[in-house]
Amino acid sequence: MASGIDSAAQNVNTWTDLSGFNALRQSAQSDAKSALPVVAKQFESIFTQMVLKSMRDANFGDPNFDSQAGDSWQGLADHQLAVTLSNQGHGLGIAEMLVRQLGGKAAPASPGAAGLAPPSGASAAPSGTDGDDGWLSRLGSVARSAGSAAVRAASHFIPGDPADFVTKMAPFAQKAAEKLGVSVRAVLAQAALETQWGKHMPQHGDGTPSYNLFGMKAGSSWDGERISVPTLEVEGGVPVRKRAAFRAYESPAQSFDDYARLLGDNPRYAQALGKGDDVAGFARGLVQGGYATDPSYAHKIAAIANSPAMRQALDALKNGAGAPTSLE
Repeated sequence: MASGIDSAAQNVNTWTDLSGFNALRQSAQSDAKSALPVVAKQFESIFTQMVLKSMRDANFGDPNFDSQAGDSWQGLADHQLAVTLSNQGHGLGIAEMLVRQLGGKAAPASPGAAGLAPPSGASAAPSGTDGDDGWLSRLGSVARSAGSAAVRAASHFIPGDPADFVTKMAPFAQKAAEKLGVSVRAVLAQAALETQWGKHMPQHGDGTPSYNLFGMKAGSSWDGERISVPTLEVEGGVPVRKRAAFRAYESPAQSFDDYARLLGDNPRYAQALGKGDDVAGFARGLVQGGYATDPSYAHKIAAIANSPAMRQALDALKNGAGAPTSLE
């Protein structure tokens, strides 16, 4: 039966090849133990692809150079990379770990996969009423739980929609707004513009967020943690790609506090303060103070603040429990 499994393995070069999956399924019904390593590698491909996709989604991005066609090609490249990584040598070690935990035999783990080895004393897959296909259902369960965990980890602090973003950021925004004498809506709109509703912000090398919600640069006077990332500046009306140092924080609360301190203590932004619910006036004051080089920056903040998405998110929060006392 080894030859049948080898044939199935050759057919399943990618986990989207349904004919290959059917061949593997037929082989597994006759010799489940021999098919286990092949299926484990397929899961490793799926897992790796999910991680790559989540990393792409959390990338800082560049709207002036990104396109739907480019995203499609990048997705295909990531897909092939995931398949190649899982099928070369020991892969990432995930497949070997699954084989051990499900009662199969695997080659000695490579040094790079040492951290993925199962705990000592881990028992083999249970036997009995499961039948030859029992480990397939168990592998599916492992895949779903591990895949979900990967997405949660890679998507840490990525709210996903305006309502979620407003719900999480409103308490911090209210504190900053009170200090600056502006509306919560104005502060949230600027944070939404800088991060695309929390989806994009400068990241550390390991993919963890900097919690820099306002695009705050790290100048010579900044003595805290910093991170260097690509950015887009407008010079003489022309977009220019650069690499700049940004401030990094341990939490969203620190980001909002530092933002309020910068605007409140710097006389450059005096014209932005005390505007109440005049979002447009607040945004113009930011631009006049030199906060951003984008000539449309003030217009974008006002548009987001007055958008249906912002209004609906604020209404939902006001109607919910534990909402801030004032959201205007």
